[in-house]
Amino acid sequence: MADLPANPMSIELRVTHRMLWWQTIEEDDLPEHWHVSADVWDLDVCSQEKRHVGDFSLAVADLNGDRNLLDSVELGEWALEFIAETVIDLAEGTLVPELEEQISEGMPRMVILRRFELAAAWQGFGLAAPLIAAALGRFSTTARLAVCRLSPADFLDAGTDRVSAELTCLRLGALLERIGFYLWRGVYVVDLCDPTLTDASFEPLERWGPYNDPGL
Repeated sequence: MADLPANPMSIELRVTHRMLWWQTIEEDDLPEHWHVSADVWDLDVCSQEKRHVGDFSLAVADLNGDRNLLDSVELGEWALEFIAETVIDLAEGTLVPELEEQISEGMPRMVILRRFELAAAWQGFGLAAPLIAAALGRFSTTARLAVCRLSPADFLDAGTDRVSAELTCLRLGALLERIGFYLWRGVYVVDLCDPTLTDASFEPLERWGPYNDPGL
């Protein structure tokens, strides 16, 4: 706890949905754009520059033949295009049959985890996995599954070589698997009703919760 910028139990999630003020729900973008910000709440002691913990960028898409995800994908959004063609039967407006059998019933929607990043001061404490799980858990009653596409191309920049990018993909893939995701045809998938996902969101309680005994 001493090395942490603040008590992890004081981190709050702010979930926001971005859309133009004049749009109706029917006119909203497909997929919907959601942002989750993790921050230390104002009641806890923490230096101002370290209050921001991390950001998670999500999209929510209907599994509906009338609202085709591919029709809305902008040029260059290859990750969304890959996901749509892999997991959705676009003609029927549902998951492809093989995946349909593996996912719990629920509202015909899926959450796409597009980006997740912790602030430098909060990295290395094992918080990424439970915070992702907690963020996705907010959608467990309004969607059936969450998906994520990882590719080395996403991590290539002027200072990163191909090997480093591939290692980053492996590391992040292992992180997702710890909270219930599994790799299915190149896409990481998790049932939003999977108990592993729920349990992962409560992991910090065991480490830093009020009943944790560090002497045990």
